[in-house]
Amino acid sequence: MSAIFKARAAALRSLIPPPRLRLSEWIEENIRLPESVAASPGPIRLTPVQRGIADAISDPAIERVTLVKPVRLGLSTLITATIASYVANEPAPILALLPTESDARDFVVSDIEPIFDASPILRGLLSAEADESGRSTLLSRRFPAGSLKIVAAKSPRNLRRHNVRILLIDEADAMESGPEGSPITLAERRTLSFGNRKIIMGSTPIYEETSHVLRGYRESDQRIFELRCPSCGHFQQILWRNIQWPEGQPERAYFVCEAAGCIVEERQKAEMVAAGRWRATRPEVKGHAGFRCNVLVSHLANAAWGKVAVEFLSAKRNVDQLQTWTNTLMAEGWREAAEEVDENELAARAEPFGLNAIPADALIVTGGVDVQRDRLEIVFVGHGRDQLFILANAVIWGSPAEDTTWAELDELLRSTWSHPNGGTLRVDAAAVDAGDGEHMDRVISFCQPRFARKIVAIKGVSGTRPAIAASVTKGSRLFIVGVDGEKSRLIAKLSRGQGIRFSQDLEPRYFEEVASERVVVRYTRGVPTRLWERKPGLRAECLDATIYAIAVRGLISVNLDRRAEEVASAGQALNPTPAVIRSNWLNR
Repeated sequence: MSAIFKARAAALRSLIPPPRLRLSEWIEENIRLPESVAASPGPIRLTPVQRGIADAISDPAIERVTLVKPVRLGLSTLITATIASYVANEPAPILALLPTESDARDFVVSDIEPIFDASPILRGLLSAEADESGRSTLLSRRFPAGSLKIVAAKSPRNLRRHNVRILLIDEADAMESGPEGSPITLAERRTLSFGNRKIIMGSTPIYEETSHVLRGYRESDQRIFELRCPSCGHFQQILWRNIQWPEGQPERAYFVCEAAGCIVEERQKAEMVAAGRWRATRPEVKGHAGFRCNVLVSHLANAAWGKVAVEFLSAKRNVDQLQTWTNTLMAEGWREAAEEVDENELAARAEPFGLNAIPADALIVTGGVDVQRDRLEIVFVGHGRDQLFILANAVIWGSPAEDTTWAELDELLRSTWSHPNGGTLRVDAAAVDAGDGEHMDRVISFCQPRFARKIVAIKGVSGTRPAIAASVTKGSRLFIVGVDGEKSRLIAKLSRGQGIRFSQDLEPRYFEEVASERVVVRYTRGVPTRLWERKPGLRAECLDATIYAIAVRGLISVNLDRRAEEVASAGQALNPTPAVIRSNWLNR
């Protein structure tokens, strides 16, 4: 009988499931990174920063996880590993929400598929081949007892048909609200039927006042990653204000302890991070874990304090680069220095240069054309290495329906101007507004034959968009200009008095119109949105034309060093150095 009981006990023990692994442990045991994803392929080894986030995701007591993330910390790979864990261990309806369809496709092709193929436990779990119902596609996969769908936030109608238990939202701050409301809110509603739902939202923040991820973090238990000072033992965050360096030697940057002023060298960072910890600053909040840290805790070589300091010194010279540095490395939202500028202050900065006296640092000339019913408003901008020069504004009076109006514009855009270093400059590119709807066909018909000269038809569109990009509409040579971003960068530079100089040849109304709009934050369906609002009674044609002229620079691939050499060599050709013939008599 004892043998029977022993056999029975052994059989029952075999039915006991293995102990539940924390997500961090499961990832390190099972996930393999291929060469296409990681610089160091092979089994993934999580950092203490990643491990704390992973374990919160797998904690059944936590419903929401919010990640305010920088780059260079591997958090996007962690999201892919999280999907893999649910597919392998807890099959369920899973939805991943990304800003655009191209982001969604890239996520599948560059992250999900390579990692699933490289990890033996995952290989074959997600197949792109259609099942019997024909439901599997690149962005919609079915697996036993579950499904994975990757949806673009720009297509909110795709969210209506899904009920999901696991929702992952990546780069939330790049998502915009549409007529149906916030895609993030729409996606979260698809989880309401599941009592054990999990909502994970991560993003690099963009603007402080409208950031989705920062708003989510404020509602969480607000965890921060603290490191222990190797000298005094004090636990603290590493913030940018704690990083210092010897004068003129940013590559030798070090950390200064806030408690006792201890100096900590870069070589000690790995030890500090290994002993680091996540601490909730609002422990009274339950069920919502929020994580926030910057790149200064990253162990990667390109995130060394010295390299970050060098990047900061380079970025601080340009507002655009400084915002990118702040968003992507410090994981902080950007605050505008001012929401509006004063036209009188701008006019007072005018300098004695223009199209007939181009500054030596201006090496490229672009034009922006705003189309009105009775005229064309043109602004010419000179581009240097670090500065913009507003060279002139002009008006061509006449209806856009008349050929003579466009003939005058063509003649103007063919103009050439002498450069002080010699040679000449001409219009390298020009953007003509076709967005009013009334004259779009006429603008496109003018621009298409001149496409080789980079004279292009454009349409300004609000929201988070690239400065300039070709329209996806087939058969159209229309370019889309992200006017909101360009206005933000322009106003930031103007308010700081940095990077933009004005010609004294500009008409007084130019400064009034450039300062005619301001940023306001309006709530739409409960979501804060940054909007550009016109000041009462003012016009904005010069502002629009300036934005177009700045944006079209993105279509020019001229090397500025080579352009400077060409201009200088042309000047030498026009003014050759006289040959000196020495007389033999002088050598006697």
